[in-house]
Amino acid sequence: MIPTVVWGTGNVGRAAVRAVDAHPALALAAVLVHDPGKVGRDAGELAGLGRALGVAATDDVDAVLAARPRAVVYAASGDIRPDEALADVVRAVRGGAVVVTPALYPLYDQRNAPPEFRDPVLAAVEEGGGSLFVSGVDPGWGNDVLPLLISGLGTTVDAIRCQEIFDYSTYEQEDSVRHLVGMGHPMEYEPLMLAPSVPTMVWGGQIRLMARALGVELDEIRETLERRALDATVTTRTMGVFEAGTQGAVRFEVQGIVGGEPRIVVEHVTRIHPSCAPDWPTPPDGAGAHRVIVEGRPHIEVTVEATDEGENRSAGGNATAVGRLVNAVDWLVDAAPGLYDALDIPLRPAVGKLGRKQP
Repeated sequence: MIPTVVWGTGNVGRAAVRAVDAHPALALAAVLVHDPGKVGRDAGELAGLGRALGVAATDDVDAVLAARPRAVVYAASGDIRPDEALADVVRAVRGGAVVVTPALYPLYDQRNAPPEFRDPVLAAVEEGGGSLFVSGVDPGWGNDVLPLLISGLGTTVDAIRCQEIFDYSTYEQEDSVRHLVGMGHPMEYEPLMLAPSVPTMVWGGQIRLMARALGVELDEIRETLERRALDATVTTRTMGVFEAGTQGAVRFEVQGIVGGEPRIVVEHVTRIHPSCAPDWPTPPDGAGAHRVIVEGRPHIEVTVEATDEGENRSAGGNATAVGRLVNAVDWLVDAAPGLYDALDIPLRPAVGKLGRKQP
C-alpha cells in the first residue's frame, strides 16, 4: 500500500479523501487542513463518507512531511496563492513524494511552463527524487485526454471544441464564484478570472498540450468574452441572493489559432441561474456538463455528466478531476522521478475497483 497524504479538504480535498480511501493500492496516511476548526476531526467525517477512517486531520505540515509520505494529493487552492502553492508542492517533491495536484495552472503544459514555475520543480525532483503531475479541475481530462481520444475517431478534423457548461448555483465556493468569476457583482466590476490574459494563463497550457499532441503549430492564443446581467433576483441554496442587474452569466473562449483560424478551443459557459443567457449553449438537463465537439467528418459530440455529493453536478466535475489525479499515483510511484503532464500519464481503467465494496 502506498502511504498517501491529502492536503486540503475543500471541494477538491473532500473528493480526494474519498478517492484515496477507495483506491486498492493507496492508504490514507494523513490529512492536512488550514482551518483550525477542522483539526482533530476524522477524515471520513470531513469527506462526507458517513464513517470514520481513523485518520485525524492536522495542521502540522512539518510533522506530516517529516514522515516522508510516498504520495501527496495537493488539494489546497492555488487560484489566489500560486506562490505559496508552488512552495508547498516543491517542498513535498523535494521530500521524495509523488505529488498530484490541480493547483498550478502554468504546469498543465509543463514543457512550455514559465521557468519560475518549472525550474524549482525540476530542482526538487533532482534533489529529492519525487515527481509531479498537474491536471486541471475544470476538469483537466475534458481539455486534454478526452478530446484527443475522440479526435482519433475522425476521418478529417477541422476543429476541436471543449465546453464546460455549468449552473454555478450549487457550487460551494462563494469567494471564487462571486469575486474571481464576478457573479452577483455590478457589470462594471472586473473579475480577476476574466481579466485579459488570465484565461490564457489558466487554460492556455491545455491548448498548447493539445496542439503538441495533434502535431500542429499555433500561430497564437486568443480570448473572447461575453457577460450577461440577471433579469431578476435569484436565491441560491449555497450562496444566497444574487440581485437583478448584476452579472449572472459568463461565456468565454480560449482559442488556439492554426493557419489563422480558431482550431482548438476551450469554451466556458457559466450561469448562476438557467434563466440568464438562455440563448447560449445549455447542458442537456440544465445543471451542468462537459462536452467535446469535433468538427470534421464525421461530426462528433460527446457529453459527460457527473454527479456527486447529493446529485451535485459541480461536485461531480471535481470528483472526476480528482479521479484522474489519484488514479495516476501508483503509476507515478512505479515511474522514474520527474515532472509529468497529461500526455505522459495513461488514461487507465479502474483496475481493482469494479464491484469493490467499501468497508
